[in-house]
Amino acid sequence: MAFIPLAYNVRNLAARRTSTSLTALGIAAVAWVFIFTLALAGGFEAALRTTGSAKNAIVIRNGASSELMSIVSREAADAVAAQPEVARAADGAPLEASELVVIWNLERKSGNTTNVIVRGVTPRSLALRENARLLAGRMFRPGVEEIVVGKMLSERFKHCGLNERIQLAGRVWTVVGILDADGSAYDSEIWGDVELFMPIFDRPVFQNVTLRLDDPSHFEALKKRIEADPRFSLQVRREDEFYAAQSGMMATLLRTLGLFVTLIMALGAVFGALNTMYASVSSRTKEIGTLLALGFSRGAVMLSILIESTILCVFGGLIGCLLALPVRSFTTGTMSFASFSELAFRFQVTPGMLLGGVLFAACMGLVGGFFPARRAARMPITEAVRQA
Repeated sequence: MAFIPLAYNVRNLAARRTSTSLTALGIAAVAWVFIFTLALAGGFEAALRTTGSAKNAIVIRNGASSELMSIVSREAADAVAAQPEVARAADGAPLEASELVVIWNLERKSGNTTNVIVRGVTPRSLALRENARLLAGRMFRPGVEEIVVGKMLSERFKHCGLNERIQLAGRVWTVVGILDADGSAYDSEIWGDVELFMPIFDRPVFQNVTLRLDDPSHFEALKKRIEADPRFSLQVRREDEFYAAQSGMMATLLRTLGLFVTLIMALGAVFGALNTMYASVSSRTKEIGTLLALGFSRGAVMLSILIESTILCVFGGLIGCLLALPVRSFTTGTMSFASFSELAFRFQVTPGMLLGGVLFAACMGLVGGFFPARRAARMPITEAVRQA
């Protein structure tokens, strides 16, 4: 079967600049929304996925699915810290941190209020988070009403800037440091001295124990021993897997809602492509008849129209990808089902998402071009050639 040259399709698209441009822009809008949806869900997942480390383990109450639902007594925390699989610092002390996690309602700069995570930490907590560092200021002093605030929380909430004062649990705290946790969930948290937080927030127990493994391969031995201890009811999880699992439900919801909107828009874009290609076929009836008379098969004609529709939509998809690139600089926040608090994150635009946007546009081109292509291929040769 002889194929119709690709240049023929490109020339036809260029000859109808107005309809081609409008259809391409419609496809671009759909591709942009498609990529935006993936970037939104991907950013939420990345914030939690990068929160944990494969070198760390987290110990929480057996049956708890999040830190907020967990209770770890001091006795249990001391027993965990004494395990032989826990790495040691230069001074011989175990690299572990028994922490408190509570939620507190704060006012955004936009005026409305929402819950945020307030974490009681120890001097070892920052060393356990390899992706976290102080961006400005210093670490709080133990026993003093000082706190450090995550970078994104500082940007989004009132009175959370460096050297500002904020009220928590009836006391006024000074922000002495800004924490940069490389886009992880810690960027949306407030950190303070755990021993000071426990009586102030009326929490006599910890929520978790985070520890550094002396060797990641020793995780199973640690897990088996702690979970088998009849004195405590604890479970041990790899820290990175624990936080990554908490993103699943919300990320799925964001994708589902976003794709629902995308499909509605895609339906309109497909009808736009359908109308454009029907108009193109109607205006080229004589040309198509001539192609059939010259010996090109009906399959070749149908394939040519499909290719033309696909080229049009892929062009629109590429425009949508270019428009989606600035999305990487967007930040937003949404409620995390695991902590019932706001998690701020940056949109993630990956090459895979851009490729997905182009492929989605190509699919719209194939769907939108199928019926016009079939109509062109079924034209009677004699009637088509006779038309002026």
